[in-house]
Amino acid sequence: METSEAYLDRKHREIGLLNDCLRSPLHLARPQSVDEVVVSKFQLAAALRAEHALQDWRATETAWSHAASPSSGPFVFSYDYQRADLKVSGPSFYELERGCRSDAIYTASGMAAISALLLASARIIGKADVVVLPGTYGETLELIESLVPHLRLVIASLPLGEAFAAAALPRLLLLDSCAPARAFEAALRCDGSGLDLLIFDTTCFAGRSARIRRVLRWAARWDIPVVLVRSHNKLDSLGVEYGRLGSAVFVHWSRKDLKAGQLLSESLAAETRNAVRLLGGAALPAHFPPFVGSVAYWALTKTRVAAILRNGRHAARYFAAELASLSAELHFTHGLYVTLRGRRALDEATARQAAEDMSRDLSGKGFPIRHAGSFGFDFAATEWFHDATTDRYSVRVAVPDLPTELWKDLAAAIAGWWARHQGDTEG
Repeated sequence: METSEAYLDRKHREIGLLNDCLRSPLHLARPQSVDEVVVSKFQLAAALRAEHALQDWRATETAWSHAASPSSGPFVFSYDYQRADLKVSGPSFYELERGCRSDAIYTASGMAAISALLLASARIIGKADVVVLPGTYGETLELIESLVPHLRLVIASLPLGEAFAAAALPRLLLLDSCAPARAFEAALRCDGSGLDLLIFDTTCFAGRSARIRRVLRWAARWDIPVVLVRSHNKLDSLGVEYGRLGSAVFVHWSRKDLKAGQLLSESLAAETRNAVRLLGGAALPAHFPPFVGSVAYWALTKTRVAAILRNGRHAARYFAAELASLSAELHFTHGLYVTLRGRRALDEATARQAAEDMSRDLSGKGFPIRHAGSFGFDFAATEWFHDATTDRYSVRVAVPDLPTELWKDLAAAIAGWWARHQGDTEG
């Protein structure tokens, strides 16, 4: 349990980390409330972006000035016209174990990374089955169905063994960190020898999460080449959504007996770089958080995510008891948010309106909650949610990094509001 005073001390350190990245740091007092924390952090993030633009004014899209040497904190960039050949030198967002190396390709968003990867697979892998778990991110499924015709979508159901078995076509596994916990755990108990490639969307896990290392160990045991895809403007930027940034990280095992998988991984990485160039999806240097990489950053990020997960476990238990018939999914493997359903089926419009109404009403009572389409904030965020595998709509409640007692009070307020407004109609 974290007290309000301990929380505000920790948030003061987070604000200090952002502030220290400015050339002329501001004189900032210790915050006295959650609202002060949120405002200070977002204002500092804006100041950092503005300072980056003033500092690197020579670094334009056409790279006209040879005097330009663009950087953002520990990240240093080199590129020519339109960043088509963008090279990034800087710290990794992951902590990979010994025995493997990685090749990172940065993009303008997480969807840009997975789009380039999947389109690139046409030339390297050709026609293939792509196995996905229930609850996989809806836009990824839409992308495959709409724009990647060489991949046949296979939505696996429990038990998963048959979906992972070798088949006539190459078989890819798209493992998404937003899958329900039971499906995610079932995948890691399966025999993976029939899989030709693992694409692991790590967006909902902290970069140094033990779950990422666990998945990599599972893939290494079954000799599966791995690509980690990620959106970085959620858990990697201290809750301020610093800038749209994505990546595809190709993990190469060092063992000499994996020549076929190594060749596939290297060829796919080269073709993905080409796809990023042709799609115009390269990352913007200004979107790399300058506060990433230090010992202080990793310690604060670890504590932030731990607090969110702790609050998430409380939310799951509390809503299971108080909103048993109105809970959609309470046990996502990431533990960062839960989803609530209405007594009557919701569609996108009614789910969006419910999220807006609940946030407005509860924030009016002084609770730190907003209608916002992301997660990992210092406030609770609500938004409509679509489960593409069931075609059902619900409202997502993203759990915040808040002091324990304040979150318990907010969770009780959310449950009370939802029961009053969504539980009083007949199905």
